Amino acid sequence: EALGGALREAAIRDVLAAGALELKRRRTGRRVTVSRNIFIPLTNLCRNRCAYCTFAKLPDSPEAHTYTLDEVEEVVRGGVATGCIEALMCLGDKPEVAYGSYREDLAKRGYSSTTDLIYEACRRAVALGMLPHTNAGILSREELIRLRPVNASMGLMLETTSTRLRGKGGPHFHAPDKEPEVRIRMHEIAGELKIPFTTGMLLGIGENDAERVDTLKTIARLARRYGHIQEAIIQPFHPKPGTKMRAASPLEDDVVVGWVALARLILPPEVHVQAPPNLGSNMLPRLLAAGVDDWGGVSPVTVDFINPEAPWPALHQLRHETEAAGFELCERGPVYPEWVLGKPDFFDPHMRALLRDHANDEGHAQRKNDQSKEEAA
Repeated sequence: EALGGALREAAIRDVLAAGALELKRRRTGRRVTVSRNIFIPLTNLCRNRCAYCTFAKLPDSPEAHTYTLDEVEEVVRGGVATGCIEALMCLGDKPEVAYGSYREDLAKRGYSSTTDLIYEACRRAVALGMLPHTNAGILSREELIRLRPVNASMGLMLETTSTRLRGKGGPHFHAPDKEPEVRIRMHEIAGELKIPFTTGMLLGIGENDAERVDTLKTIARLARRYGHIQEAIIQPFHPKPGTKMRAASPLEDDVVVGWVALARLILPPEVHVQAPPNLGSNMLPRLLAAGVDDWGGVSPVTVDFINPEAPWPALHQLRHETEAAGFELCERGPVYPEWVLGKPDFFDPHMRALLRDHANDEGHAQRKNDQSKEEAA
C-alpha cells in the first residue's frame, strides 16, 4: 500500500511537471534567464528574530556590520569589472526601531533613517554603472516613492500567508514584520506605485499544503490586479546551525519540485518562476523540467549572504547544466526583457533610459565590460 501511494504521488508529480513545463515553453520557449549581480547587505541588523535566520545580527555581535558608502562603491566597482548589471541591496528590517546604538551610528553618518542610507547607496551604484534592486523588508508608501527613481526593481518575499506561524513557538513569533497582512499590504502599495516587484514563497518552515496554496493564490491575485509582479521565487528552507530550527528536516527534492510545478500552474503566465540554483544544485534538471524559467541573481563577486553555506555555481557551469537539460541560458538585468522593451510607466524616465542602455535589442543584458571572462565567474 505504501509503495502504491508513493507511485501515485510520483505519477501526479510527473503530470504536474509536464503541464508546468508546457506552460513555460509557451511563454519563454527554451530560454532560461539569469542575472549576473552583486549582493550588498547594507546592514545585517534586523528587529526580527526569525527562527531559521543566520543573516540577522545583534549590535554587539562581532559580525554586525553596516556598510559605508566607500564599501558600497568598492563592491560596485568589482561588479562593473566583472560585467555585472544588477546591484542587489538586501538588509534587515527596521533596525533603527530596535537599536539605539544603530540610530546613533546613522546620525553620525548624517542619516535620519535606514532609507537615507539605501537611497544614497543606490544613487552611488547608478552613478558607477549598475542598476539597483532593493529588498529592504517592510517599507512605507513614502519610502517606496523615494526609492523608486533609483531602483530598476524592488522586492519583498511574501514567504507565507500563514498567520499560524506567527503564534507562540512558531518561526515568526518574534518577527513583527512577517505578519502576512503587513507584507501583502506592501505588495499592494508597490502595485499602486507601479514598481516592478519580486516576491516569493519560502517552503518548509512549518506551513501546511493549504497554506502553500493560499500563498501562491495570493501572489497570483496581486499579480493580476496590479501587473507589477515580474517573478516569484520558490525557495526551499535549509536548516542552519545556531538557529532554533537547526534540527528541522529539509523538504525532500520531490516535494520541492512538486511545489515549483504547482507555482507555475497557479501563477499567471507573465510571472516568471525562479529557483535559486545554489539551494537546489543537485536537482537543476528537475527544476527546469518543472517549469522554472529563471535562476535569479548569481554573483561572480559576492556570496549569498542569506545562505552563505550554499555557494553560487560558476556562470559557465550553470550555462552547461542548463544547456545539458535542453534549455538556453540568457543573461538579463534586474528586470526581464519584456519589461525593458515595454511597460514604460513602471519606470522613472531616467531609470528606463538606463535599462535600455544596458540591454540589447531583445531586452537581454548587454554588458559594457565584455573583457570579463565568464570562466572566472
